[in-house]
Amino acid sequence: MTALLVLVAACVTFLTTTSAAAADLIGDCTASRGAVVVVDFGPFGGKLERGCDTTPTTGYDLLHDGGFTTVGTQHDGPGFICRIGYGSGTQYPTPDKESCVLTPPATAYWSYWVASPGQDEWSYSQYGAMDRKVKDGDIDAWVYGGTDAGGSTGKPTFTPADVRAGGAGTPGPGGTPTGAPGEVDLTAAATWLKGRLTDGERIVDDGAEAPNHLLTAETAYALAATEGNSAALDKVTAFLTAHAGDYAYPNGTDQAPDSTAAARLALLAEITEADPHAFGGRDLVGDLAKNVCAAGPESGEPTPGCTAKGDFRDATYADGQAWSVLALSRAGVTPPSAAVDRLTQLQCNDGGVTSILIRSGEYCDGDPATTGLVALVLHQTGGHDDTVAKARTYLTKAQREDGAFPGYTGSTTGSVYATAYAAQALRALGETARADAAVGWLSRQQLDGGGFGFEEGAIDPAVYPTPSAVLAGAGTSLVTLTTKKAEPTAPPTSQPPTTTPGTPAPYDGPDLKKGVAYLTSAANLKQGQYYVAGPGMSRADFGLTIDGAYALAATGLNNAKLRGIVDFLDHEGKDSEGRTVNDWTGIGTAYAAGGSLGKTALLAEAVGRDPRDFAGHDLIAALGKAVCAEPSTAPDRSCAAKGAYTNAPSVFAQSLAVIAQLRAGEGADEPVAYLESLQHDSGAWPSLIPATNDSDVDSTAIAAMALALAGGDRADEAVDKALAWVASEQLSDGGFPGAAGNSVNSAALAVQGLSLDADTYADEIADARKFLASQQNGDGGFRVAKEGQDGSDLRASTQAVGGATGISFGALERSLTGTTPQPTPSPSGSAPQIITPGGDTGGSGAGRGGAMASTGVQVGALAALALLLVGAGWRTVVVARRRVESGAGR
Repeated sequence: MTALLVLVAACVTFLTTTSAAAADLIGDCTASRGAVVVVDFGPFGGKLERGCDTTPTTGYDLLHDGGFTTVGTQHDGPGFICRIGYGSGTQYPTPDKESCVLTPPATAYWSYWVASPGQDEWSYSQYGAMDRKVKDGDIDAWVYGGTDAGGSTGKPTFTPADVRAGGAGTPGPGGTPTGAPGEVDLTAAATWLKGRLTDGERIVDDGAEAPNHLLTAETAYALAATEGNSAALDKVTAFLTAHAGDYAYPNGTDQAPDSTAAARLALLAEITEADPHAFGGRDLVGDLAKNVCAAGPESGEPTPGCTAKGDFRDATYADGQAWSVLALSRAGVTPPSAAVDRLTQLQCNDGGVTSILIRSGEYCDGDPATTGLVALVLHQTGGHDDTVAKARTYLTKAQREDGAFPGYTGSTTGSVYATAYAAQALRALGETARADAAVGWLSRQQLDGGGFGFEEGAIDPAVYPTPSAVLAGAGTSLVTLTTKKAEPTAPPTSQPPTTTPGTPAPYDGPDLKKGVAYLTSAANLKQGQYYVAGPGMSRADFGLTIDGAYALAATGLNNAKLRGIVDFLDHEGKDSEGRTVNDWTGIGTAYAAGGSLGKTALLAEAVGRDPRDFAGHDLIAALGKAVCAEPSTAPDRSCAAKGAYTNAPSVFAQSLAVIAQLRAGEGADEPVAYLESLQHDSGAWPSLIPATNDSDVDSTAIAAMALALAGGDRADEAVDKALAWVASEQLSDGGFPGAAGNSVNSAALAVQGLSLDADTYADEIADARKFLASQQNGDGGFRVAKEGQDGSDLRASTQAVGGATGISFGALERSLTGTTPQPTPSPSGSAPQIITPGGDTGGSGAGRGGAMASTGVQVGALAALALLLVGAGWRTVVVARRRVESGAGR
């Protein structure tokens, strides 16, 4: 929604402590090792407390790992920090001061401030705590009091330098790697690999005559990553196609396939745009899907090649299981839930994933290569965020300062294969700096001629580790690798703004098709129904889910997924906590939120559903009841003023509710009048209610959309002033300032607002779209801000995709005619804890019991060696009436 909800959703405290007190708090963490979090309990009669985390991941984890406890709001979940306590002490504000049911007011909440290494000024966090990626040397501060969405007031009273005054040190284990950056010479690697091919078509081991199909397939992947479609790749692929039976069906073509081999060939087909259902005369995908174990030996009727329920027959190793799941997924076939769940059962207590398909209770010892591959596959399939988050933490802790990863527990030697797969996973998970460090290390291991050895310092190159290093160096993985050329970006399906009547203006904006693909991927849209509240969580974020639906409705590029979301909400679908959209709107309760009611009703209106009968309720009647007759008195803060909606904390919420009422044909005179009263003389609107003194692009754009729909001379004048102000805020690169900096969210909303008068603001709209295109990542998602952290953000992406079309929320309409109800996904299982009999549940170290525990590190080494030896190696327009009548084309 608005930057308010992005930022407030993780906010912190109002600091009143002296600099000396802050300096006294420096302890375990230093200027270059670990991250420090500081919380001021001064407003509650306490003192400033600090904590640190030597292996930081997110702001949310830093707060908890630093010794603090938190409570979120019932409305938004644990990611919206409402109370903070230190250790086992009291959490503030106490329940008699704040119920923590809905969003706290802008005058009294925990605000979140951050400082990067070397910065001596605090910045208001552009991310919620769950989305902020913390690195060594960062300082987080939580301050209780008030500020606007831009953080113009309420900064900490001490400086980041005061916090750092405890001294400096050198990075330790788990810190952000400092290894020199570098690039893998992909051309040299491809040339070296082609030189290893016999007859240009196959890899043959030294001293052998039979082809090594595994290494041949690996070489094909590397050629696809470096050369795309090429004669060399075609020749290798043709060889593997001709020998599919020999490789994937060693027991005969009438028998079950070798799952790992069949998956490798299916992935090659998918990468090269061939048909995995007819590769070498074999339906590789169908055969994989038919050979998933229904049970393990415990059933009393064991099936050969089955270690446990969900195994692909004869997979034996985790990489084969992962490749098989991925092959089905890339072919558009939903992998059996038991097969996906089986991967989670291989995760040890430390987050690492073991390379062997062990049973529950067996010795569990993870390694970075297997962990990287499984994290990649689970991130792609979605539904197991907890497992992926634990794997990411394991990888960040396993990475050496120079960027390398060891091959197995206890090893002090960097492994090319392990580092390559860890790098691929870290990049997919948004850990760009760590992935770059790993690739930098790989670049230093590349030998003369272009090949790679198995470990650091190797003298002789080998085929086996080289393709994985190539994929990491190319910034891709088996999840994303393709030789398919990028398709031209299609313009929005709604008509772009015109400069000459009847002539479409050129569309030079973000790739909406890729954006929609990102928004609807299994890794983001949980089971095709909703988005979650934060990393590693399964609680539905209903507000974000509706934002995503708006984006799909605006583009019309995936009406099936849009139907799935709408049906889920309309049929009162439940998330993992049993919550429905009605729990989020608070309909029928004292905590009914006008903005949430309006947002939900607007979605119903946009897709042709009845907002008077949506999710079992009359949302329009509820909105009417939510209009405040007068301001409430403390401690009741539900009504800011006459005409405000109950529990609407922002101009954005007020505007959405106004739009929903107007689109339903209801009068909204008092809410419209209140919205008009909040406009500054400049033409801008503030972000929050009660009004603050800031001027906000996002809020001004949405308010203009609401008043454009309302119509009337006063509203017309207000809209004209608003659009002129928004245009005046545009930056030289086409972007717009927001709470997050040069903000994607603000630029997208500006496009929507300015499109109300597209003829006047055609140049500004075009520049803003170009800016949005510059902030789109390779995965189709968008950054939060130009100067923000790397990686794609779901909330920013929903607004960027929908906003780039220029369709106002007052005009958004998408017919679902022709779509069909989506299947109801089956629930995902959770990973059972793998416990070592007779010992603790740790993945490594002393004190492990069981038959193999005494072998310690050697077990990991032997497993890694065995792995190498056997080669088991992983979105029509309804125009606002006021603008149509005026002929303004808005």
